[in-house]
Amino acid sequence: MIYHCIRFTLRPGVSEEDRAAGLAQMSAHIHAIPCITSRVVGPDFGGEFEYGAVTAVEDIAAYEEYMNHPAHLAMDRAGLPLVDRFASCDITDDPDPEIGARIAEVHRRRFENVPDVAELVRGLTEYTGSAAPGRDGRGDSQ
Repeated sequence: MIYHCIRFTLRPGVSEEDRAAGLAQMSAHIHAIPCITSRVVGPDFGGEFEYGAVTAVEDIAAYEEYMNHPAHLAMDRAGLPLVDRFASCDITDDPDPEIGARIAEVHRRRFENVPDVAELVRGLTEYTGSAAPGRDGRGDSQ
């Protein structure tokens, strides 16, 4: 299993209406992706972020399907303009010693093949973690 975890804080000035609509859209989008076996979206308690989400997929093939699914890309396009700070991590029980590099490669190809989403990511105030462009599978700069 791979658990993809994100935490984020919205930009100052995002209206309550836009906040509620964005979170509702995020929840609807991740429920539209069939390879996700479990999911949660909601407030992030006990940290420096406002919201978070965790999605679970069976393996690296499902992870790649999830990251490139049209609903996920639509969620990025609608939601990232509202986000100020974003952090991600992936937790897995996959015994492959290269799984971190394989996860990073999914993101590298995704940002290469979907340049408008990569540009939205570059526009965030802060973006760290497993999905950050220019990172290897351990979160280190390449």
